[in-house]
Amino acid sequence: MKIVTPEIFILMSSFSFTSIVQALPATVPFIGPEALERQTGRSIAVRIGANESAFGISPQAEDAMRASVADLCMYNDPENYELKETLAACHRVAENQICISAGVDDLLGLMVRIVVEIGYPVVTTLGSYPTFNYHVNGFGGRLEEVPYVKDRVDLQGLLDRVISTDARLVYLANPDNPMGTWYRGDEIQSFVNALPENALAIVDEAYSDFAPPEASWPVEVNPRVVRMRTFSKAHGLAGARIGYAIAHREVISNLEKVRNHFGVNRVAQAGALASLKDRTFISEVVKKVISGREDYARFAYDLGLQSVLSATNFVCFDMKDSNRARTVLEKLLLRGVFVRMPSQPPQSRCIRVTVGNEEQRELFKKAFQDVLEEIT
Repeated sequence: MKIVTPEIFILMSSFSFTSIVQALPATVPFIGPEALERQTGRSIAVRIGANESAFGISPQAEDAMRASVADLCMYNDPENYELKETLAACHRVAENQICISAGVDDLLGLMVRIVVEIGYPVVTTLGSYPTFNYHVNGFGGRLEEVPYVKDRVDLQGLLDRVISTDARLVYLANPDNPMGTWYRGDEIQSFVNALPENALAIVDEAYSDFAPPEASWPVEVNPRVVRMRTFSKAHGLAGARIGYAIAHREVISNLEKVRNHFGVNRVAQAGALASLKDRTFISEVVKKVISGREDYARFAYDLGLQSVLSATNFVCFDMKDSNRARTVLEKLLLRGVFVRMPSQPPQSRCIRVTVGNEEQRELFKKAFQDVLEEIT
């Protein structure tokens, strides 16, 4: 065991951290299922809270990743050249309009870093994806949060707040996390077009593979929008940490100035490239997710509950009350079922359940019914 001497404590107590960091509370955007297992001393048998794919990864991706392990003694390609070339062809954009990094979470931090000065207003939805807020706070920005309207992001409210605060950055997810709701592509396009010229919109499209056709919009590189996508959801590569942004070349060139060029390892690069080419596998995953969403909706109806219509790989079950939702979540965890709930009312009246495979869904249903009987 290493012994820490009193002199080290004296040094640390006199050490000065930045004023931004000193003012921040200790923050963990997500408490992972592993941490919950350590806290409770119970194992989680049904992991359907983090919106991970329950349907594995492409066999082609698995083969490519296994083969790449032999080369882990070497650094990755810092330019992500082959993957970037393939993505550019898929989206019909130029290679200098794509930035690849270690997932959307990493890209959000990079965007905040290149746009937000200390004290700058940044607009988002109250209760939306918390990692964006985490980065804004970490870089000293000032969050301007607009409430949901009927469980949907309030596009007009976001636009009004951008204009009234002269914000340079606004964030929304379409489809949304944590509610699963969405807007048509033309509505998002109209929102982006209405933004002031000095404002940038981040449109997080992590769940776009699961959305209906009307939610899509052409990938036309607009100077005022940064579209972010991930390999964590439909591709099932959440643990590999890889995602990308599509944006105007000026935005991309500034992201390239600050990104960690060795942040996407060789195994992740190989897996993403192979998965991108395996469209049959991705199509099958999407079909299974849509079927699972419908299964959840029927189940909720049979229980006399409402569910929020979703375009993602999760469904929100409406428990009508935040305290009731919290009780259900905690009692499910005691039964080895991991789900989550939105953080802010009134959305926190729901529990959010990832679409699992058939076995996971049946285990969840049994545990959920048992909990409802217990608290009724």
